[in-house]
Amino acid sequence: MEQRNLDKKIAGEEAVNFIKDGMTIGLGSGSTVNWMLQKLGELVKEGLQIKGIPSSRKTERLAKELGIPLTDFSKVAKIDLAIDGADEVDDYFNLLKGGGGSLVREKIIDTAADELIIIVDGSKIVPQLGAFPLPVEVLPFGWEITATTISKLGCVPKLRKIDKEVFVSDNGNYILDCQFNAMKQPQNLHEKLKQVVGVVETGLFINIASKVIVAKHKEIEILSK
Repeated sequence: MEQRNLDKKIAGEEAVNFIKDGMTIGLGSGSTVNWMLQKLGELVKEGLQIKGIPSSRKTERLAKELGIPLTDFSKVAKIDLAIDGADEVDDYFNLLKGGGGSLVREKIIDTAADELIIIVDGSKIVPQLGAFPLPVEVLPFGWEITATTISKLGCVPKLRKIDKEVFVSDNGNYILDCQFNAMKQPQNLHEKLKQVVGVVETGLFINIASKVIVAKHKEIEILSK
C-alpha cells in the first residue's frame, strides 16, 4: 500500500478507539473516513452498539454495506462524537474542507457534535490555509453572479466539474472552488463569503475541531486544543 494511503488507514483506525458503546456518531466523508468506517463495521459485528449519522450519500452507502446502524436528526437530538477528514488543518485547528463536495452536511453534523475528531495524513497539516482551493457551495440559480461577487474578495472562482459535467452536491447545489492562496484571517473570510447572496456554505470550519489525529510515516500523533 502506498505510504499516504497507509497513513490514512492508520489515522482512520486510530479514531475508532474514541468510540464508546451507546454513542451516536457523526460519520464524515472522504478516503480517510472510509478506513474508519471499515474498522467501525468490524467492531459493530463484534457487538459494539452505536448509531451513525452519515454526512454524504457515499458515506451512507458504505456504512450500510458494512452493517453500521444509521439514524438521523428526526430521531436523535445530539451527536456524541463526529469523526471527519479535512483537506487542510492549520496550527489553530482551523479546517479547510469540501474537496469531496459534502461540506454543508459535514458542517451540520460536525457542529452538532459534542466532540469533533479530525483524521488526516501528515500532508494535510499546514501553517496556513489556502494552498488547497476553498470549496464554496452555492445555489445553481444565478451562480454566475454569485461567482462574480465572490471574485471581488480576491480569488478566481471555478465551477466544479467532473468529467466535463457540472458537479451537483447531495443538496442539489453547485460548488465553486476558490483559490485564495494564503488565508491570514479565515474567520473573517468565512463571514464575508456567507454574506454573499447565493452562498449556501463555505468549506472553512473555524473553531470546531477538538482533536486532530495525524498519521505520518506510520507514526500517530494526537493533537488536542
